[in-house]
Amino acid sequence: MTDPNNSTLVLSASDIAEIVRAVGIDDLMDTLISRMTTAFETFDPEQTVIPVRSGFNYETPVRGLIEWMPLFNKNENKVVVKMVGYHPDNPEGFDLPTIISTISCYDTQTGHLKGIMDGVFLTALRTGAASAMASRTLGYPESSTLGLIGCGAQAVTQLHAISRVFKLKKVLYYDNDEATLTSFRDRTAMLNLNIEWVPTTIEKIVEQSDIISTATSINIGEGPLFQNLKTKDWLHINAVGSDFPGKTELPLDFLKDSFVCPDFLGQAVVEGECQQLQAADIGPEFFVCIKNPEDYRFVKNQKSIFDSTGLPLEDQVVMDLILEYALEMNLGQKINIEKISADAKSPYDFLYMNDNLTLNPAVIAAISEKQNGSQKINK
Repeated sequence: MTDPNNSTLVLSASDIAEIVRAVGIDDLMDTLISRMTTAFETFDPEQTVIPVRSGFNYETPVRGLIEWMPLFNKNENKVVVKMVGYHPDNPEGFDLPTIISTISCYDTQTGHLKGIMDGVFLTALRTGAASAMASRTLGYPESSTLGLIGCGAQAVTQLHAISRVFKLKKVLYYDNDEATLTSFRDRTAMLNLNIEWVPTTIEKIVEQSDIISTATSINIGEGPLFQNLKTKDWLHINAVGSDFPGKTELPLDFLKDSFVCPDFLGQAVVEGECQQLQAADIGPEFFVCIKNPEDYRFVKNQKSIFDSTGLPLEDQVVMDLILEYALEMNLGQKINIEKISADAKSPYDFLYMNDNLTLNPAVIAAISEKQNGSQKINK
């Protein structure tokens, strides 16, 4: 029998899909953007401890990485950990998304695993929400043309989230894979956007857009995506795709000519666009800008870059929101994953009767049979 006090709530991808259908994608995204904005505005690094993520990257058996992104929320006595697998060859080689992920939550009073859930959809969702939040804070208020370089899964939520905070009239989009490019409009049909759709080149996207989100699987050392192009004076870029040492999407001269705002400085200088820059070329972390909007209002009229390498604070916000909906809707499965002994000092307590220290008869028979079998083999 499952003990509710010791159980772990497991939310599968189908559970989360049911939540999305019930809540509606627009209401879900609007709520997430609102809560994430509040979380950044009230962020206290003394109470919410976020170390730089760590993990393993490798070239065999395939090119990829597995890493962990932890957060310690002292106020709420919990640790949130997202495990992420990034394998750019997944779509073609295994018919899987590039990013595979889970998010888990632990009680810091006991170490108990309170919940674990799919992180694939949640990562795309929260990354889009973060770009919308950054675009609203740093971007030109009257922006109406969005450019998307890379039309994979991330591009769908980038478009969705940014369309919730700007009155978009046109989306320009490009992908180097023809199938991905041509299917993009169908994959975003559920957004019901009344805008002009223009598949085009990277050059035209950079020259004509007010806001751009880059989310590509460009290889290490193959960047940048463009060079020496004229842009609008107020162009804002959400640089999402740089997530590996040596992997960059934007040209150095463009970075140096822009206000560069990392989501997480310690991480961005290792694997974000900031790895190309000196400290003097990098602006404040995003939570500083959103806490002091008047001090950074000038950025709205100049070129700006949100160096988005992924902050576990975003994972906590989206996890909390989904857990809240799951509890309201009674979704998920409660499982006793951890071994909780009746006698904390006896790891073999399950071999004994609950009422005394007499061995369970079924266990005695099994042990006896195993011992007899061993004796025959030894002879």
